[in-house]
Amino acid sequence: MGLKSEITQDMTTALKEGDKAKLSVLRMIVSALKYAEIEKKDELDEDEVIQVISRERKKCDEAAVEFKKGNRLDLAEKEEIESNLLKTYLPPQLTDEEITVIVKEAVDKTGAMGPADMGKVMGVVMPKVKGKGDGKKVNEIVRQLLSGE
Repeated sequence: MGLKSEITQDMTTALKEGDKAKLSVLRMIVSALKYAEIEKKDELDEDEVIQVISRERKKCDEAAVEFKKGNRLDLAEKEEIESNLLKTYLPPQLTDEEITVIVKEAVDKTGAMGPADMGKVMGVVMPKVKGKGDGKKVNEIVRQLLSGE
């Protein structure tokens, strides 16, 4: 069963069980997926579905941070709950150590010597960690390795 059909099935279950919080998040995902399909003018494959869910999760995480800054802990908590639910539909995330190994391999492969070669390294690393690692974290690790920190 594909991820998209799993989400639809979970949405039906949440509706039957009366789980309003879960239903709201799942409806948001389905809406984002339909919008992406309309934009693409075709069905989404599994990788694209994961990208959409990742993007929605990132929005929730960023909103939670902003709500905390604004001292709106109730809304921050709601966003964190939504983010955690979205996380259940994503593949397991890579640890910092796993990302570091991938980055070191990319540095060796590209022959990168310093920060000027960051684009080359990121171009090799990002397809490998797509959907499994945060781009910001990858960027941070690449920057550290290339600057010799």
